[in-house]
Amino acid sequence: MRKKLVVASIIFFLFLLCVGYANRAQAAEPVKVGVILAMSGPLATMGENLRMAYEFALKEINESGGIKSLGGAKVQFIYGDHQADPKVAASEVERLIMREKVSAVLGTFPSSVSYTATEVAERYKTPFFEPVAVMDQITERGFKYVFRLIHPASLWGQSQINFIVDLRDKRKLPIQKIALVYENTDQGQATAKGWRKYAEPAGLKIVLDEAYPRDQSDFTPLMLKLKQAKPDIILMVTYISDAILLQKGFKEHRIEPIAFIGSSSGHSDPSFVRQVGPLAEYLFDLTEWSSDLKHNSLVKRVADSYQAWNKDKRPMNGGAAYCYAGAWVLKDAIERARSTKPDAIRKALSETNIKEGPATIVPFSPIQFDEKGQAKNTTVIMVQYRDGKRQTVWPDRVKALDPVVPFPKWDKR
Repeated sequence: MRKKLVVASIIFFLFLLCVGYANRAQAAEPVKVGVILAMSGPLATMGENLRMAYEFALKEINESGGIKSLGGAKVQFIYGDHQADPKVAASEVERLIMREKVSAVLGTFPSSVSYTATEVAERYKTPFFEPVAVMDQITERGFKYVFRLIHPASLWGQSQINFIVDLRDKRKLPIQKIALVYENTDQGQATAKGWRKYAEPAGLKIVLDEAYPRDQSDFTPLMLKLKQAKPDIILMVTYISDAILLQKGFKEHRIEPIAFIGSSSGHSDPSFVRQVGPLAEYLFDLTEWSSDLKHNSLVKRVADSYQAWNKDKRPMNGGAAYCYAGAWVLKDAIERARSTKPDAIRKALSETNIKEGPATIVPFSPIQFDEKGQAKNTTVIMVQYRDGKRQTVWPDRVKALDPVVPFPKWDKR
């Protein structure tokens, strides 16, 4: 009997060792997450900016213990390069899901790319978390595996019109005519649709509605049209290369409206102000985030830490902030799912209710999603370039300082 007890004890001990080893092995397996960005092609600069934000979040997530509910498993990002091409994006998402076996995908930035990439993820029933692409239709197709953090494009247009009305009414400015200048992409078209919808009820007349192709290199014809139309406000949706060309063209051709108003994207890219320097001064930019927001003490800590950490010492912009927050939202879902299975993560995302922590650097709370996968109660803010910095000037409840308007004449600056 004693021998049997000894043998049984040894077998039980070996069993515990095996279980412990298995658990450690399981904990050691990383949680694979696909990240699809433009790492080459015309949007590579923006892609690099967003990748740095994702990498900063990844560093913090893993240094804070990884996924604790999975035994401290580290998160591993596996990248795909969409090259700003929807067809390439579709292929890359399929590769990440089928070959790399990722549990979820983070994206992307351009709306046209996100629209296609999310279709692939939905087909393979893999969660796709989109922090920054704004086209309304991304979350309007009845998909169950697509989630978005940012404000939809048509509401950006509405917010810009609301800002113009505030300027007109509070400052008693003679604002009547507006010009719409936008890249002929899904983001540009969706934002312009919002401008058109809300401009007329606000008593604003559209005197120029100009879409231009992504590879536009000469804006002289547009400048001549603007000189003839004489708008009081110029509204823009740009990517980085055209934002730079347009701003230089405005000075060269002495385009002098009451205000220039951007829509984040190119105007929020850190390389914009580096390239145009003082020409950026006083330009307004509707954006999702700014480092001077006071709603949460984490904003300054994260912004300062990010700038100190990244190789270029670049400040965190809105797109980077939302990618950073998006990585933490996905981490929270995986933590609560206690699983790497896509269905479990999808369910956890749908039940998200984040009220504190790094994800809450975005200017709305709590972070929750509706039945379409769109974040609820999203908001945007207006910043103005002042002394080379982006300063929040609207709405009044969050502004750091008052806006300077009208735009100073080029020869008076």
